[in-house]
Amino acid sequence: MNSWRAYTVWGIGVFAYLVAVLQRTSFGVVGLEAADRFHAGGAALSAFTVLQLVVYASLQIPVGILVDRFGSRVMVAAGAVFMALGQLQIAEAESVVTGIIGRMLVGMGDAMTFVSVLRLVPLWFSGRRSPLMSQLTGVIGQLGQLVSVIPFLALLRATGWSQAFMSLAALSVLVVVLVLTLLRNAPPGTKVEPEGEPEGTRAVLAAAWRQPGTRLGMWSHFTVQFSGNVFALMWGFPFMVAGQGYDAQTAAGLMSFFVVVAIIAGPPMGRFVARYPLRRSTLVLAICALTAAVWIAVLLVPGHAPVWLMAVLVAVLALGGPSSMIGFDFARTFNPSHRLGTATGIVNIGGFVAALLTMFLVGYLLDLQHALGLSPQGLYSLDAFRVALSVQLLVLGGGALALIRVRRKVRRNLAAQNVRVAPLREVWADYRARRR
Repeated sequence: MNSWRAYTVWGIGVFAYLVAVLQRTSFGVVGLEAADRFHAGGAALSAFTVLQLVVYASLQIPVGILVDRFGSRVMVAAGAVFMALGQLQIAEAESVVTGIIGRMLVGMGDAMTFVSVLRLVPLWFSGRRSPLMSQLTGVIGQLGQLVSVIPFLALLRATGWSQAFMSLAALSVLVVVLVLTLLRNAPPGTKVEPEGEPEGTRAVLAAAWRQPGTRLGMWSHFTVQFSGNVFALMWGFPFMVAGQGYDAQTAAGLMSFFVVVAIIAGPPMGRFVARYPLRRSTLVLAICALTAAVWIAVLLVPGHAPVWLMAVLVAVLALGGPSSMIGFDFARTFNPSHRLGTATGIVNIGGFVAALLTMFLVGYLLDLQHALGLSPQGLYSLDAFRVALSVQLLVLGGGALALIRVRRKVRRNLAAQNVRVAPLREVWADYRARRR
C-alpha cells in the first residue's frame, strides 16, 4: 500500500473522474449555443440537466453492486465508453429528443465512474491515508468543471459544436485505453471477497443498508451536498443575475470562486477526518448549520444582497462538496471491502436525490407564485426567489434530523464495542484543563 504503483493506479482513476466531471458539466456552459442549435426554450434546456441527473442518481446503487462484483477497472472503462457514445450523439444531434438521449448516456457513464474510482482508495492506501486520498480524488476531479468553463467553451467557439463534442468523446476513448492498460482493481494478493459463502446481490444490498454507518454516510451526503449542487447546476446564476441584479461577469466570477474554494477546502477536511474520525458527523452538522445561517442572511437582507455577502454564501456552499466526502468515509469504515461499492452507491444517491428534489421544488414555487399573481415583478423576481429558495431550509432541517437520529444508533453500536464518543463539552473541558 501507498507505493508508487498505488499512486499510478489512483492517478489513472482520478484522471478518469476528472474527464467524467468535464463531460457532466460541459453542457452547462453552452446554454446559448444549445438553445440556437435545438431551437429550445428554458424548460426544454433544463430537461437536459435534470434527466441527466435522474439517470445518474438512479444508477448509483446498481453501479455500486456491479463494481463490487466486477471491480473498478471494468466499470470505469464501461463508463468512459458510455460517455464517449453520449458525446458523439450530442455532436450530431439536431433535436431536443436526440440531444437528451446523448446527455442521458453521459449521465449513465458518469454514474459508473466516481463510485468505481473511490473504491480504489481503501484497497490501495492505508487507513489513515484513505480520507486524504478520497478528498484529493474529489478535489482534483472538480478541476474538470474549470476545464469545461474555459478551454472547452473556447474550443467550441473556435471549431464549432460538432468538433468540440467529438473532442470530448475522444478524451473518453483515451480514458478507456489508459484504464484497460494501467488500472488494476487491487494490489496483488489483496482479498476482497467475503469469507464463507458468497453473498447474493440482494444480500449485499440489504447488509449494506442495515449497517447504520452506511445510512449515516447517506444522510451526511444528503444534508451538505445538495444546496451547492442546486446553486451551481441550476438556480445560482438566475438568482444572482435576474434576482439580485448582478451583471453576468460578476455572477461568472462568483461561480468560479465556488470551484476554487471547493478545491482549497478539500485537503484540510481530509486531514481533519483522518485525525479526528469520531468527530466527522459533528463537522457535517456544523457545515449544515452554517449553510442555513448564511442562506437566511442572504434571503432576509433588505434589498439586493451585497456582493461580499453573496461571496460568503458561495464559499459556504462550496464547502458542501468536500464535506460530503465524509459520507463516503463512513461507508469505508463501517463496511467490509466486498460491500464497499454498494455502500458507496447508497451514500452517493443521498445528495443527488436531495438536489433533484430541491431543484424541482424551487422551480415549482417560482411557477406557482407567478400563476397566483404573487410575483408581479416577474417569474424570476427577487421576492419570488426568496420564497422559492427558502425551501432549502426545510430540506436541510429534515436531513439534519435524520442524521442525528441515525448517529445515535451508530454511537450505541460503538459503545457496545467499548468505543465511547465523549460529548463536546467534555472534550472542551479537557482541552482547557491541558492548557492551564
